[in-house]
Amino acid sequence: MRILITNDDGINAPGLAVLHRIATELAGPSGEVWTVAPAFEQSGVGHCISYTHPTMIAELGPKRFAAEGSPADCVLAGLFDVMADARPDLVLSGVNRGNNAGENVMYSGTIGAAIEAALQGVPAIALSQFFGPGNNDLSNPFEAAAEHGVAVVRKLLDAAPWDQEDYRLFYNVNFPAVPAAEVKGTQVCAQGFRRGTSFAVEPHLSPSGRRFLWVRGGNQHLRTLPGTDVSANLDGYISVTPMRADLTAHDTLDRLREALA
Repeated sequence: MRILITNDDGINAPGLAVLHRIATELAGPSGEVWTVAPAFEQSGVGHCISYTHPTMIAELGPKRFAAEGSPADCVLAGLFDVMADARPDLVLSGVNRGNNAGENVMYSGTIGAAIEAALQGVPAIALSQFFGPGNNDLSNPFEAAAEHGVAVVRKLLDAAPWDQEDYRLFYNVNFPAVPAAEVKGTQVCAQGFRRGTSFAVEPHLSPSGRRFLWVRGGNQHLRTLPGTDVSANLDGYISVTPMRADLTAHDTLDRLREALA
């Protein structure tokens, strides 16, 4: 198996090293793992692509490249340049430092890379590690992802639906903020929504008196509805959410047609 890995935390992020080990085990002795990751952190860029300016790419080692662009740029670079002779069989994105559950999905560069792979017709899985009191002080806070990542991805590859639709399925996996031994299992979940919190901006003055705005995240440990990703993670479960890039509100189409008739 040929696997392309990327992330949004940057080429030197510890979560990418965890993902490389996961991908190497999945690829097997005869497989290949290629890395194309952002040269600098790209958290929060979503599915952004560098459409109006070129992306510099540098080879750092065998099958290891850094691109001065977004995670989606990295996927494009992998498919159409680095691995142009033979496309990967799978794209893995992560392991993100922090959860990409609930509304975080809409901002995530980790998810953006998976979206781009799916749009290009390549199976894709995004992996993220929830952080919290249960794993902040571990020697390896990515322990849950490191220990359970291979099994989850392998089960998805072997048993999950993989379709050929225009907006293809991809999968969003979040590991709970607990030691690996305390992971209770895996739950298939819908994307949740943390009510009563959101991203916001916080103003600060620089020493020179200039006004700057810092983006500030909301409370990541608010529960979402039962059966959704954040609540599963807070209960100690790995959440797996099937996703598509189609943003159409299909449930309202008929009502809208009637309203506008």
